[in-house]
This record gives sequence, C-alpha cells and structure tokens, in this order.
Amino acid sequence: MILSGLLLLVGFVILVFGAEKLVEAASSLASQFGISQLVIGLTIVAFGTSAPEMVVNVFASISGSSQMVLGNVLGSNVFNVLAILGISALILPLQVKTNTTWIEIPLSFLAAVLVLVLVSDVWLSNLVQNSVTKGDGIVLLLFFTVFLVYNITVSKNPTESGDEVEIVPYSAKMAIVWILVGLTGLIIGGKLIVDNAVFIAEEMGLSQRVIGLTIVSIGTSLPELATSIAAVRKKKVDIAIGNVVGSNIFNIFFILGVSAVINPVAVVSANFLDILINIIAGFLLFVFVFTGKGRVLGRWEGGIFIVFYLAYITMLVIMA
Repeated sequence: MILSGLLLLVGFVILVFGAEKLVEAASSLASQFGISQLVIGLTIVAFGTSAPEMVVNVFASISGSSQMVLGNVLGSNVFNVLAILGISALILPLQVKTNTTWIEIPLSFLAAVLVLVLVSDVWLSNLVQNSVTKGDGIVLLLFFTVFLVYNITVSKNPTESGDEVEIVPYSAKMAIVWILVGLTGLIIGGKLIVDNAVFIAEEMGLSQRVIGLTIVSIGTSLPELATSIAAVRKKKVDIAIGNVVGSNIFNIFFILGVSAVINPVAVVSANFLDILINIIAGFLLFVFVFTGKGRVLGRWEGGIFIVFYLAYITMLVIMA
C-alpha cells in the first residue's frame, strides 16, 4: 500500500503539471489567433483548472467507479468554496467587481440544487435506484452549452473587462508541443490516481466515496487552489472568485454530464449528505456575497468557510 500511496502522489504531481502546461500553452496559442483574454479566461483557463477532475472522472466512469465519480465532483466543489475561497478571503477580503459574477454565483448554487433534483429518482419517479442517468448527463451538457454561449456573449461586452489573464509567450510550435505534453501528463496522472485510489480504499476498508470526497477531490483541486491564491496575492480578486465559481459550474454541468453519458452514475443514500453540503456551501457563498455592504467576502466569512469544511471532513473520517 506504501507503493500505491507514492504512485498516487506521483499521479497528482503529473496531473497538476500537465494541467498547468496545457493552460499556459493553449492560452498562448489562442492569444496568437487574436482571441481576447477574457474569452481565454472563461474557456481555456476554466477548462484547464478543471481538467484534473475531468480526466480522473473519465477514467473512473470507464472503470465503473460511480462513487469515485460523484465523490470527486461534489468533493471538489465543496473544497473550492469552503477551503479555497476561505483561505483566499483570509489572505485578502474578496470584493466582487464584475457583473458576470452576479449571474455565475446564483447559477453555481442552482447547479448544486439541480444535482439533488436529478438524483432523486426514488422520490420523484418511484424508481428502484437513484442515479445520474445518461439522459441526465445530456441535460447537464445542454446547461453547460448555454453557460458557455453566455460567457462568450458577455465577453464581447467591453464593460465586462475583469482582470487580465497572464499569457506565457510561447511560439506556436512550442505551444503545440506543450499542449501535447500537458495532455499526456493529464492522461498518465489521471490513470495513476484512479487505479491507486481505488486500491488504497479497498486495502483500508474505506469506500470510494470517502476517498473521492477527500484525497482525490483535494488533489484534483490543486490547480484552482494555486490559481486563486496567486490571484489574491496579486490583488486580482475577480480571477480568484471567478476561478472557483466557474470551476464549480464546469464540474457539475460538463464533468458530471460527460461522466454520466459514459456510464450512468449510481447514487447511494450517503451521497445525499454530500449533495446537501454542496448546496449549503453554494447558499452560504450567495448569502455572504449578496448581503451586507460592498459585495465583499470578508475574513470572518472566510473563517466560517474553513471551519465548516474542517467539520465536514472530520465527520466523514469519523463515519468512515
């Protein structure tokens, strides 16, 4: 099991490195074709930071590890809001500036609620098993398409400037090389993570759900953590908030959607606790940002996020 732990760690390193290089190279190549920085931020950067979750979930879906699929999506979203925004707000209070966030924060909350509706098959449709079906996956992908079109449309509005995305000046040839390297890193790292996480869970007597909600989700959320902390230190709070909110929407609409289309995601009763925590996290973010003065996520609110997350993880460990 020690070897599997080391391979899991190596997988995370390769995965994060691959995602970082993919984002840098793809952003550089896109800028050379005259694509605006805001569009790059809303599409390439958003996809790149969520690429680890995407790759891990594709491998987990193919192998039929439903609990890893759902645990990774829900765990990543909870970690994004409670841990990443909590830490970011402690470093620097986060003030929402762009109007797009006024749409995206409520949308991320509605996406969390939508998951609850889609998986409540026993209650709503009198079926035997709760699941995210292939049909549900298509619905999620349709929502993602609308969200993507909305982002591109908004990016054409000059009043929605936001913070700029830093572009690494690669040549076209080097950008293509690094894109291939990044994709290779994502594939190798994702395979190592899924295989070894499943093995560790079996050896320790833990469920794939708990491993997905903790180790895997935190590991695949490292790009979002690094991006947000770096943005806050540079006082680019729009990137810090937009990165997390956009990633959460991306995780549910696109990643869970693709995962369900590949293989329906079975839902057990314990998953409803995780879905509820995800909804509460989204609701708290909504309340904290849209109440009070100045649309600011302050340090004390960031502290509440972190305490809530630690309490949730502690509860998972105790229940496991």
